[in-house]
Amino acid sequence: MLDVNAARKDFPILKREMAGGRPLVYLDNSATTQKPQQVIDAMSSYYRTSNSNVHRSAHTLAEEATIGFEESREKIRNWFGAGESRVVFTSGTTEAINLVAQSWAKVNLNEGDVVVLTEMEHHADIVPWQMLTSEIGVELRWVPFDLETFELDMGAYEVAVQGASLVGAVHTSNVLGVRNPVEQMVELAHQAGAKVLIDAAQAAPHDRIGFDSLGADFLALSAHKMGGPTGIGVLLINEVAFQQMQPFMGGGDMIREVHFDYSTYQENEHRFEAGTPRIAEAIGWGAAIDWLAKWNVESIHEHGLELARFTADSLRSIPGMRVFGRQADGDGAVVSFLHDTMHANDLAVMLDAQGFAVRTGHHCAQPLLRRFDIAATNRASFWLYNTLEEASAFVEATRDICQRYS
Repeated sequence: MLDVNAARKDFPILKREMAGGRPLVYLDNSATTQKPQQVIDAMSSYYRTSNSNVHRSAHTLAEEATIGFEESREKIRNWFGAGESRVVFTSGTTEAINLVAQSWAKVNLNEGDVVVLTEMEHHADIVPWQMLTSEIGVELRWVPFDLETFELDMGAYEVAVQGASLVGAVHTSNVLGVRNPVEQMVELAHQAGAKVLIDAAQAAPHDRIGFDSLGADFLALSAHKMGGPTGIGVLLINEVAFQQMQPFMGGGDMIREVHFDYSTYQENEHRFEAGTPRIAEAIGWGAAIDWLAKWNVESIHEHGLELARFTADSLRSIPGMRVFGRQADGDGAVVSFLHDTMHANDLAVMLDAQGFAVRTGHHCAQPLLRRFDIAATNRASFWLYNTLEEASAFVEATRDICQRYS
């Protein structure tokens, strides 16, 4: 059983009062989660006591910084079950996907080779492949989803992967909250000879995944979705794919030797981490993993999904309200909704005036929203520190606004 009240005590921002003395009700966790005090303290401690660059110097501060940085890499490796694989630090999920496009796909694919994507993808898993289409002429194939069940068309997927070189697929949709059958998708892709990149940004807060057991070739995710700091993420890479990659960004720390006419590169993860890395952010992420380890991840997932189901069912009872998603077992704690007579932004502003922080807009998934013939939704998303009382208050505030202004 998740002790929500104990968890809330570690998040100083949840004590903030909004306009009119209203308590903050933070329901934008799919965009970014709040940070526990332990993460804030770990980053502050690094800057106060051990601030130095890593991998470069022999003095005490540099050694402490390097140890803290690399310990965090190992914590991430263990948390996501990547013991036999590579853990490359990036600025986040977006850079991780671009790293695959530039360092693997651009090296290994040619004109006419096929990349399969789903219609649920975040822009971060669309735009890099469109750019590659312009650069080298790869072909993009799109796997649709059902507008009623919100599920991927796995029959279409099985056809699409035939002859493909790479599949890019979102683990859990940031709009619909739907968890895709990634295990089956990996198996079918590998049977067809394609590699698989999974965007796990939305899965990371409530699913430890297990990269090696999943069998994907690449997995991208961000720290800030799981209680860690912004500005850092990782790309998990299996060894075969890692050996097929070439660095696309050069500079310090990724090299072995530099001469006037050639350079040689590191053979470990540093090969793809040119320049001064995100040291404080990595240390903060390690602290976030230590903090998350105090809680049962399955309980975090069940708690969030319970709040999402309550919220979705309650919103569906409001006349004129449309809810997108199914809130099935395994899905993310996400509720996207839209009233048929009220602009999403207007509703969000009025909710904000009452202390409720929700996302509004296209959620960096415009192709998905176009399938529903809409331009934007509101989105409430939950994590371990949200309560049923907050969800109830949010529903009632939304109901009242809709009754008054629609």
